[in-house]
Amino acid sequence: MQTRSERIRHALETAFPPARVEVADDSHRHAGHAGAQPEGETHFSVLAVSPAFAGMTRVARSRAAHAALEAEFGSGLHALSLRLLTPEEAARG
Repeated sequence: MQTRSERIRHALETAFPPARVEVADDSHRHAGHAGAQPEGETHFSVLAVSPAFAGMTRVARSRAAHAALEAEFGSGLHALSLRLLTPEEAARG
């Protein structure tokens, strides 16, 4: 059975090929906050680097990522911090 982190990574790699995706589960930092669950897997930080983001505004990138993760939001994903970059933007730091 895949973890939510693995499912997030797979969904974004599939939606924005070729992509480099790093996912961090930050749920432990949100214990007791709205949307937090005792078992975790509710709050994540994501870095995704893909040429597919070229020509897209930050808002369009975020909307596209949220659309790719719609099933996860429907099954308990509460919060997502996104850094969505082109390879050129990632190279600049």
